[in-house]
Amino acid sequence: MAKLRLNNKEIKSIFGLLGDKENDISFSVAWALSKCPVFLKEFIKGALHLNVNPEDISINLQHYEKRRGITDIELELPGQFFVIIEAKRGWHLPGRQQLNKYARRKSLLRSSAPLKKLIVLSGCSNEYADINLELKRIGCLKIDPISWQEVAVMAKRSKSKSSHAEKRLLDEILIYLKEVIDMQRIDSNWVYVVALGKVVPRRWRISYFDIVEKKRYYFHPVGGNGWPKEPPNYIAFRYHGRLQSIHHIEGVEIVTHMHRKIREIPDQEWGPHFLYKLGRPFAPPNEVRVGKIYPNGRVWCMLDTLFTSKTISQSRDTSKKRWEEKDI
Repeated sequence: MAKLRLNNKEIKSIFGLLGDKENDISFSVAWALSKCPVFLKEFIKGALHLNVNPEDISINLQHYEKRRGITDIELELPGQFFVIIEAKRGWHLPGRQQLNKYARRKSLLRSSAPLKKLIVLSGCSNEYADINLELKRIGCLKIDPISWQEVAVMAKRSKSKSSHAEKRLLDEILIYLKEVIDMQRIDSNWVYVVALGKVVPRRWRISYFDIVEKKRYYFHPVGGNGWPKEPPNYIAFRYHGRLQSIHHIEGVEIVTHMHRKIREIPDQEWGPHFLYKLGRPFAPPNEVRVGKIYPNGRVWCMLDTLFTSKTISQSRDTSKKRWEEKDI
């Protein structure tokens, strides 16, 4: 089969012709919901725990209200529910101000539906969203997160009961979601560079060094004290005065009981931590010294600059300048 390219990018599904921005993803999923009744029914069942006739549901895109913004998707079944869907690409969540705008929309307030809900679709795991979503309810409006991965599972589950034409459409949306939904900021080449020590913390039976080198894990608090609030795509480790290894992050969990994952750590409850499963290490062929960075300093660098810089601090500065100039 001939390959189709758009702006030198291979298009693997019909939805890929739209693009991969947030609106493009919203439009694509809404189209699939409108054309695949089983998928729509499955989505409502998963999001609202209701078993309804999908033929009676209206789907609205880009509904504008003055001073209340534009909604991505609205689902309404008169007398039963009114749902606003906010779609986010990657591990991004709407803030308090945006959530409050949605809660004051006239269409929502005028609705007589007993169930009113705002659903936030994003790449975030539910554990992450539960911790970082600023509001869970505003008045009568309940706010729930759903991951794009869950939407993909709903689409897969819908195939067995769908028509042949609907199955083909669901296959298209699954290919599209796999390519464009940024579960871990896949399109980002930013690397989070941290210092790694060989000292074994008190009461532990393992060092951070061995956790990385032997178990291929790394963990840190979810936000706070300069730690990332969302997982990076790559993480790099430095010790002995130079860059040692770079790893793609293959998996992410939010863990509050690290002992269950790493037995050498004491059995006690922690605050929420990202636990990363690390891919195979790689590094520039040339030596990259640390440069002007505090001993325990953590910095962000673009991946390619780590291969072209003499020091990590130079890579950091080049990356910052490039970002500020939007030369990315």
